[in-house]
Amino acid sequence: MKLYDTLTGEKREFAPLGVEVKVYVCGITPYAPTHVGHAMSYMAFDVLRRYLEFRGYRLRHVQNFTDVDDKIIRAATSQGVATPQLADRYIEEFLEDMDALNILRAHVYPRVTQEVPRILEMIQALVEKGYAYHANGDVYFRVGRVSRYGELAHRTLDSMIAGARVEPGEGKEHPMDFALWKAAKAGEPAWGSPWGDGRPGWHIECSAMAYHYLGPTLDIHGGGQDLIFPHHENEIAQTEAFTGARPFVRFWLHNGLLRLGEEKMSKSLGNLVTVREALARYSAEALRLYFLSSHYRSPLSYTDEGVASQERALERLRAALTPQDGSPSAAALDPDPYRQRFLAAMDDDLNTPQAIAVLFDLARAINRSREEGADVHRAQNTLRELGAVLGHSFTVAQPRDVDSSPFIELLIEIRGELRRHKQYELADRLRDRLGSLGIVLEDTPRGTIWKRERAAS
Repeated sequence: MKLYDTLTGEKREFAPLGVEVKVYVCGITPYAPTHVGHAMSYMAFDVLRRYLEFRGYRLRHVQNFTDVDDKIIRAATSQGVATPQLADRYIEEFLEDMDALNILRAHVYPRVTQEVPRILEMIQALVEKGYAYHANGDVYFRVGRVSRYGELAHRTLDSMIAGARVEPGEGKEHPMDFALWKAAKAGEPAWGSPWGDGRPGWHIECSAMAYHYLGPTLDIHGGGQDLIFPHHENEIAQTEAFTGARPFVRFWLHNGLLRLGEEKMSKSLGNLVTVREALARYSAEALRLYFLSSHYRSPLSYTDEGVASQERALERLRAALTPQDGSPSAAALDPDPYRQRFLAAMDDDLNTPQAIAVLFDLARAINRSREEGADVHRAQNTLRELGAVLGHSFTVAQPRDVDSSPFIELLIEIRGELRRHKQYELADRLRDRLGSLGIVLEDTPRGTIWKRERAAS
C-alpha cells in the first residue's frame, strides 16, 4: 500500500511505526453549521481508516475541536451567547452530521479548552529551550531557529518573508514568528499562565494534543490542503523543537478542497451548503459516491446535478444486490478478479474513483451472470464487502429531514420573551412541549441552552 506524502512529494510504501497506526486529523472550529466541504474531507479520512482496518491494521484516531478561537468569540458575541454554549451546540451538530454520513467517530475528540495545562507545558518547554520568547503578554515561536522551516510547503523562509510584516503592538523578533500564547483581551475567555492571562494560539493546540494522545511521532497526519501552510508547517516546527524527535509525522495526507463555483467552500466566505441542507435533498450514500468518485487529493466543485446523478447511479449497484430468483443453472461468477482490482486501486494512494469503477463493473457482471443462470451469491457478498470499505451499505434511505435547529432557537427566544413579561405558565407549557419532542432546555446564568435527548438503547 502506497500513500502520497506531502512532505516528500511522492508516494511511499506505508507501514506503521508500531503495532498501532497513529492517526491525527485536524478538526473543525465550531462556530457555524458543518458544511459539505467538511463532509468531503472527513469522508476521505474515514475511507483511509476503513481501508487500513480492512487490511488488518489497528488504529488510534484522534481529531480535535478548536473550541476557543477568534471566530467563535465573534459569532458568540453577535448571537448574544457564551462561547462555550455556541461551541457545544455546533460540536453536537457536527457529530450528528458525521453520524448521518456514516463517518466513523474518532477514538478521541480532545478540545482546546480541556487541554490548556498540556499546552502550557509545551510552551514553557519551548521558552526554556530558546525556541520561544515572551513579549507584552504574548509568547512567540522563533522560526529562525528551525533550519527546515518551510519544507512541508516547499518554500524557503526568505520567500515567505515577502509581504509579511509586524503589526503595530506586536512584539515579534521576526515577521514570520507565530503566536503560541495570546494575551487576554477584555471580555474574552482566558486562562492563567506564567506570562499572564491569555489563551493558546491556533497552531500549538494540535501539537500538544497530538503529542499527548499519540506520542512524539505520528504515522499519519491529515487535513485539508489549506492547512499545509502555516498550520501544519508550524506544527512540525514547534513539535520537533519540543520533542527533539524527527520526524513528527511520517506521512502527511492532505485532501483537495471543495468549491462552490470558482471559490473554496468556506464558513468565513459564507459560500457554503450545509450538510443538513444537502441531506434534506440527497441520501448520504449519494453524497459519499459523489465525493469518492473524485480522488481525495483533487479539488472538486459541488453541483446539484453531480450529486443527483450519483443518486441514480446507486440504483444500478442496489439492483445487482437483489436476491436471485430460482436455483442457479450455471457456474458461479468468480468475484476474486474484481476484488484484486479493487485492492490494487486502494493500495495506490486510496484511488477511490478506480475502486468505484470496479464496483460498477462487478455489478454489471452480476446482472449479466444472473440472466445467464449463474450463481451470483458470492459475488453479491463481495460487492457488499467492498462497498462497506468505502462506507456504503447500498440500502435505500430517504433524505434527512430539514434542520429543525433554527425553529428550536426561535421557540427558545419566544419563551424568553414570555418569561420577561412574566407569562410563566405559557413559558412552562412551551418548555414542556419541547420536552415531549425530545428537546431538553436548561436555564443557566449564561442563558438557555438546549440539547436533543437521545432515545434509550
